[in-house]
Amino acid sequence: MNQNRSVARLLYAEEIDMGGMPLRQPLPTGQVEQHDPFLLLHHHTTTVLQSDYLYKLGVDPHPHRGFSPVTFVYQGGVHHRDSRENDSVVYAGGTQWMNAGRGIVHSERPPLEMQEQGGVQEIVQVWVNTPKALKMEQPAYFALQAEDTPTTTENEGRVQIAVVAGNYKAITGPVSTPGPVMALRLTLQAGGQCAIPIPADHNAMLYLLDGQVMLEGYGLVDALNLALLNQDGETCTITAHQDTRLLFLSGKPLDEPLAMHGPFVMNNQTEVMQAMRDYQMGKMGMLFE
Repeated sequence: MNQNRSVARLLYAEEIDMGGMPLRQPLPTGQVEQHDPFLLLHHHTTTVLQSDYLYKLGVDPHPHRGFSPVTFVYQGGVHHRDSRENDSVVYAGGTQWMNAGRGIVHSERPPLEMQEQGGVQEIVQVWVNTPKALKMEQPAYFALQAEDTPTTTENEGRVQIAVVAGNYKAITGPVSTPGPVMALRLTLQAGGQCAIPIPADHNAMLYLLDGQVMLEGYGLVDALNLALLNQDGETCTITAHQDTRLLFLSGKPLDEPLAMHGPFVMNNQTEVMQAMRDYQMGKMGMLFE
């Protein structure tokens, strides 16, 4: 019988203000810098009002280097544009995965129709670190819609699992990641149960957008909590006590030095300073909206 992983930490998603944008952040905290290779998790929900200032809402053009900002869209949509001429809208149930590599400039905004008509936008963004050997590779962008995400149902239809990246049982996610990562989007009805197999060399964590679940060997976990799992088992068995939306992530830890400054994630401060200079000199490209 596979042993269930124990819970190392339970982190509540406190509300913070990021440049006037309220969002919830369970990772990082003052005590937990990362859950290698996962650096950050933001959960943001906003009501988009009809606007006369189209494409002024959302996040303005900004640079990244050295990691993958990943956006899981739960309601509404996200319009991504970048300095590599990628231009796409991902809607609810879809995922944007951008390997920033050596550098890219992008913006993230509600789609045009949401700005014209209004609506609710809900996203979870996760930052996934890139191995040192691949940080200066060319950037890559993946726009994965809900209908293109392989999905399976279990437990008589009470559990739905969408595989974004990595391997879940016999299903392989479409997104190519710089390091070994598994990303699953779960929707569980009350009473639904599933056992998620976890690669032995991966760190793993799960975030509840809403609802409540029982983690076997631990106990109840409520909405807006991030559970960091220990590397002491092969499985995570989840039973929903309420209807729950849940994001499950695992990845092989990099075990490398970490130097972060704003949108740059490198291995030392010299590399961070070089990233800042390269951005200022236009080496990451330009994005004009």
